[in-house]
Amino acid sequence: MDDRDALCGVITASRRRRCALSRRPDAAGDASGRRLQGTGALRFRILVASARRDGRTGGSASMAVELAAVLQRHPWPASLRDTGVEWMWHWRFEVDAPPDVLWPHLSDTSRFNRALGLGRMQFEERDGALHGDGRNGFVRQQWIEEPWQWVAERELASIRVYARGLAYGSRVVYALAPNGRGGSELHVHFTWLPRGWYGRLALALGMRWLRRQYARATARLARELREASPHDRLLPAAAPPLDDAARARLDTLREQLYGAPVSRAVVDRLVDHVSTGDELELYRIRVVPLARRWGVDDGELLVACLYATRVGLLELSWDVVCPHCRGVRFEARSLGDVPVREACEACDVQFAIDADRALEITFHVHPSIRAVPKVFYCSAEPATKPHILVQQTVPAGQTRTVPTSLAAGRYRIRVRGRDGHRFLDVVAGGPAAVTWRASDGGDLRGGPGCELVLINDRDADARFVIESAGEDDDAVRPSRVFNLQDFRDLFSEQYLAADLQLSVGEQTILFTDMVGSTEFYGSRGDPDAFMEVKRHFTEVYAIVRRHRGCVVKTIGDAAMAAFSRPADAVAAAREVALRFGPHRTDTAIRLRVSINTGPCIAVNLNSGIDYFGGTVNMASKLQAKAGAGEVAIAAATCEAPGVRALLDELGAELEPDCLEHPALPAPLRLVRWKVAPAP
Repeated sequence: MDDRDALCGVITASRRRRCALSRRPDAAGDASGRRLQGTGALRFRILVASARRDGRTGGSASMAVELAAVLQRHPWPASLRDTGVEWMWHWRFEVDAPPDVLWPHLSDTSRFNRALGLGRMQFEERDGALHGDGRNGFVRQQWIEEPWQWVAERELASIRVYARGLAYGSRVVYALAPNGRGGSELHVHFTWLPRGWYGRLALALGMRWLRRQYARATARLARELREASPHDRLLPAAAPPLDDAARARLDTLREQLYGAPVSRAVVDRLVDHVSTGDELELYRIRVVPLARRWGVDDGELLVACLYATRVGLLELSWDVVCPHCRGVRFEARSLGDVPVREACEACDVQFAIDADRALEITFHVHPSIRAVPKVFYCSAEPATKPHILVQQTVPAGQTRTVPTSLAAGRYRIRVRGRDGHRFLDVVAGGPAAVTWRASDGGDLRGGPGCELVLINDRDADARFVIESAGEDDDAVRPSRVFNLQDFRDLFSEQYLAADLQLSVGEQTILFTDMVGSTEFYGSRGDPDAFMEVKRHFTEVYAIVRRHRGCVVKTIGDAAMAAFSRPADAVAAAREVALRFGPHRTDTAIRLRVSINTGPCIAVNLNSGIDYFGGTVNMASKLQAKAGAGEVAIAAATCEAPGVRALLDELGAELEPDCLEHPALPAPLRLVRWKVAPAP
């Protein structure tokens, strides 16, 4: 196939019309352009170019064939079909990085567009559609952004329908493929539907400039990939300098944060990040990925951010996230402002805020330090939804074949608007092709890198989605901060709405209780007894904090604590029992401890965040099985990861027992550990 046949094939695939090729250069284009004129009123302008790092130009025939396949996979929406003249550009670049390494940076199109020199954009979601607003030079453009389509590590596509600007519509496609030398070949496809002569002229000039910008940006990206560490953010931009007042306030806050229970190095890193960090990273600060990039403990950085919020460096945000796309649907500045229900029109789903994963805790820079707007250089759907590996919209009654790079594992699959999800199991030896019908209800099975045959047998467009089956490990959930004593001390005014009951998943609940409290109060008298009980709580609080737990509440002379990790609760229980053992002569207080592990819900009780449920109830009742210096541990805790190894390491001598109660369907198995028994 020569260039002429290939280019005609592009048009035939796109419009299904017979076209004749004319080699006359178009006056509005450059010498590399070829103009195709069909038998009807439609005309097509195709500019095919190739930019390689060695400066050579590739053949246009192979690129035209690739362009034909792209047009088939990403057709214009109905509103843009048969709209005027279609102008196309196709560029090729080589980058010294494999597709899996290049993809996260290339799919972050907001950051990449900034590196290209494009202007800022504003986006607003209205009635389930994303409306964009921006400028190309002096021309203001407004558009509706069609839902992006992508296959991770292979291809992404974006289509815009313009209400105002230089064109009626645009289509941009990035296609990635290995180049056979350890790097990637990046194909960039642009298609425009110009609006009048001014649109054609502006695009002819602007696309020449943009091609040069792509060459510079891809070369810069390749260079930074070679020089950067694995977790570095690439293509950064310098922050605007702070004024004198902001710098002085920042220095004051730095000194205050040195008093927080975190290292000075973490404080300095956080303050410097606020001062000089990239605005694309500062609007919504996520602790876990930031700590990973800095090589620090995310727990320590989280505590630093909480203290930074208290002194006025940061602001705390309770983000309601869609369970499907994980997009932020609502940003609450106070926990009490979190709604009971929310909706995501883009995913066509309504959801209750009753699960821990519906909320994420993030931070914003306090505006008195630095104004950090919510900046976009692109909507960048693939980068904001990295858990989604495949997203394809197939028109009603049509079929699409999509190659993938799916590795072995389990994936969630769903069709927009349908309740629930199913699973795709990718296993060695599985089928090379997987047929998925929009109306299907069962799980699917395929082999690594399987090809998807997407069949939309419905009477409306169907959006097929494949996403990783795991939870978002980078999100800080409410259960994590609720179990931090620092959070409860710093933000005691935070409370849940009265009608919001939030599942916080599995928690380990620990109760301490005084043994012989009646005799103690009788021998001490109320004033002295109260002071001694208060001092004992101070010691219990310190032990719980040291073992990464929090005291949820005190009830009389008893304390209730919560831990995210069962082994931490067991270690804390041992230290509590030893601290108030028979060797103590400065206090007559002796404690027993009980522990249980299981699901809990967080509720608002007495204007504070409390835990409620059967797990809490049974942990309290287990106290009846322990004496002074003893710990009663439910079987659910003993069987949790890390607990048995810890008990063996400590040489614990355990006595099996059980708790019988009318409310229990069967006796509750437990062990009794005599840590510091009375002589």
